[in-house]
Amino acid sequence: MRQVNLAIIGGGTVGGGVFQALQRNGALMASRLGMELRVARVAVRDVRKARAVKIPAGLLTDDWKAAISDPQVNLVVELMGGTTTARKVVLAALRQGKPVVTANKALLSAHGKELFAAAQKHGANLYYEASVAGGIPIIKVLREGLVGNRITRLYGIVNGTCNYILSRMKLEGADFSAVLADAQRLGYAETPPDLDIDGHDAAHKIGILASLAHGFWVNPKQIYTEGIRAVTGQDIEFAGQLGYTIKLLGVVKRHDEQRAVQVSVYPALVPNSHVLANVNGVFNAVYVRGDVVGDTLYYGRGAGQDATASAVLSDLADAALDLKSGVKSRVAPFVPHERDGRVLPLAEAISRYYVRLNVADKPGTLAKIAAILGRARIGMSSVIQPEGHEGKSVPLILMIHDATNTAMAKAMSQISRLPVIKGAPTLIRVESFE
Repeated sequence: MRQVNLAIIGGGTVGGGVFQALQRNGALMASRLGMELRVARVAVRDVRKARAVKIPAGLLTDDWKAAISDPQVNLVVELMGGTTTARKVVLAALRQGKPVVTANKALLSAHGKELFAAAQKHGANLYYEASVAGGIPIIKVLREGLVGNRITRLYGIVNGTCNYILSRMKLEGADFSAVLADAQRLGYAETPPDLDIDGHDAAHKIGILASLAHGFWVNPKQIYTEGIRAVTGQDIEFAGQLGYTIKLLGVVKRHDEQRAVQVSVYPALVPNSHVLANVNGVFNAVYVRGDVVGDTLYYGRGAGQDATASAVLSDLADAALDLKSGVKSRVAPFVPHERDGRVLPLAEAISRYYVRLNVADKPGTLAKIAAILGRARIGMSSVIQPEGHEGKSVPLILMIHDATNTAMAKAMSQISRLPVIKGAPTLIRVESFE
């Protein structure tokens, strides 16, 4: 049986998980592939460091360059994280014509265009299934399963930390800060948690999916990104009364009339009747609409040692089969086929909106608000002023018809300056999945 020798760069949570998974299921994979996957080197920063997964000392090295350059190594697996040294690792392997498997979403988001160009130039392949949505094989779906489709819509719950927080806030009526503290204690959120709760992790992932789906590399600076810090228990309660659940969504929408693609991350009201509203806890889901296949859904664990290791093993299997068949790029990692691709600025995007205002409980308040919206030609579909709220200000909930982000921003700016408005308005987009 032919043997493929691996150099794993990084022996932490993910690297250790992949090593452990290979020990557990390596023989099974070999029987299915007709190829044995053998770990030849594991490059780490400190070979003396105690590790949760025991890796034989004879495999460990602190010299990643030597591990990559080892003539016996056929395949490089980058699992170290970060974007600086990791970029050097991937480029060094590709320049030697060696295929690379990576789970590094931040690296691909920041340097994907350069890395894919290097893979093409040097005739090597770059595999990155584990970079998005953990154990969900969404990269393979877009690269292979839906290759005959134009992707018109893609919605992703791709950050387990935010989904865990929002799920518990809804199901338990819990406070954001208390749930965040629990998430950090359980290891679902980092300290500090900014990358997750401010939407940046989701933006890395949704940018990769948007690029793959639409054939041009999406600059991460062009992705509108909004996290969940401003979502309150009141918003979740009122959304529930209206028949919605609040989720942090990655949104990719093709707008043919504007020859552009919207790529955004923001909290959104999702109808309770939609399947994404029922994705709870740390689970991820990606909802994809193709012009031929229609609507499809992919669901599973989006993070964690085992889910990520499973995705890496999938890439290792593909890489081994490519080597076995004597090709270096059976399925190209990324094909730029939309030379004039454009990301739609959020200012031009049209949405429905949920608006929560704290207003003075005085006659004529709603009329003043409606007058500003009317002058902006923005329609209201419903208005709710919940009973049981007393004091100097009370909540007022507006559901807004389709409007551009620019029009809404101008209207909200004018409304916020009204003397009857107490505090900053809360605005959350509403997705109808039409």
